[in-house]
Amino acid sequence: MSRARVWRTVTPWLYLAVPLALLITFTYVPVGNMIRDSFTDWDGVSPDRRYVGTRNYVELFTRPELFQVFSVSLYYLVASVVQIALALYFATVLSFDVRLRNLFKGILFFPYLLNGVAIGFVFLYFFQPHGTLDTVLGAFGAHGHHFWLSGGRTANTSLAGVSVWRFMGLNFVLFLGAIQSIPGELYEASELDGANRWQQFRHIIAPGIKPVLSLSAILAVSGSLSAFEIPYIMTSGAAGTQTFVIQTVKLAFEFGKVGLASAAAVALLVIILLVTWLQRVLVPDERSDLV
Repeated sequence: MSRARVWRTVTPWLYLAVPLALLITFTYVPVGNMIRDSFTDWDGVSPDRRYVGTRNYVELFTRPELFQVFSVSLYYLVASVVQIALALYFATVLSFDVRLRNLFKGILFFPYLLNGVAIGFVFLYFFQPHGTLDTVLGAFGAHGHHFWLSGGRTANTSLAGVSVWRFMGLNFVLFLGAIQSIPGELYEASELDGANRWQQFRHIIAPGIKPVLSLSAILAVSGSLSAFEIPYIMTSGAAGTQTFVIQTVKLAFEFGKVGLASAAAVALLVIILLVTWLQRVLVPDERSDLV
């Protein structure tokens, strides 16, 4: 009996041993090294790390240009709002009995399955002057030589539009799963009471998916602050499209300021954790009140 009790206690930890080892090795150890390097002047090459205290953080917060790139994140934040709205709309429509809804589900989710590098190169040619977009616009009479990625608002809007196309499928699946988990009896009762689709969405679907909507809001904010893949591949941060993460990568690998880049990464991590904490405080999980 004692041996069986020991095995019942040990067996779950045996299953968790490998995932925990991978998590610690590839997540927590690198984060710890990043925090350590943020207090040094390491250049990423030399074996010596000279401790400089909080000098990197002082430089980070006293140089306005290092934080001005956060203005680019506003484009991705607005795009995230559009993305969530579209995903919620399609998830609501396809949760009802619609013809070919399985086909539309696959079409909407397919972009999220593609590799980000491949998407970057595809849309790089899509936005080229006289490229695919110009050809399509020309078919509707809008002829011209457009420079979609030349800089400014046009470039950032184009890049944010690509992120909407790519990540809408993820939110769509999250919303669809949450909507389908709502008991069907609620819809049947509302139909007996004469409720239309809008009233069902407002009083049944919206309250039922509130936790998932909250999760999508966290992902939207953190994603807009840490945008990297698409703008780096398509513009390399040129012409006013540089994000905070692209700037951090350049500080580390182009200018050899790994210590300062580590401090910037730590600052971004703290900002994302703070946003997550504020979301949890302002929008508490109603399921905890039922326990």
